[in-house]
Amino acid sequence: MNFVSKLLQGISLLPAIVQGVEGIFGAKSGANKKAAALSFVETAVGATDALAGKNIVDPGKFNDALNKMIDGVVQCLNASVWAEKKQ
Repeated sequence: MNFVSKLLQGISLLPAIVQGVEGIFGAKSGANKKAAALSFVETAVGATDALAGKNIVDPGKFNDALNKMIDGVVQCLNASVWAEKKQ
């Protein structure tokens, strides 16, 4: 499987990762939860990158994009029925 396919598989896990982190670190600050989610995603993508032959040429930009994706997932979840269940 090529890099893009593996990357998309990893990204598809973002909502589950964010929900899992929220469940585990619910009382922590948003920054702490984001750092935990980013760590999980980086680990998953790192494994993907290793399998795909090191296709990430700018890790800084890549991690910045992961941060933005996590923020987007959190915004989507907070704007959805999922957020209402917690209230």
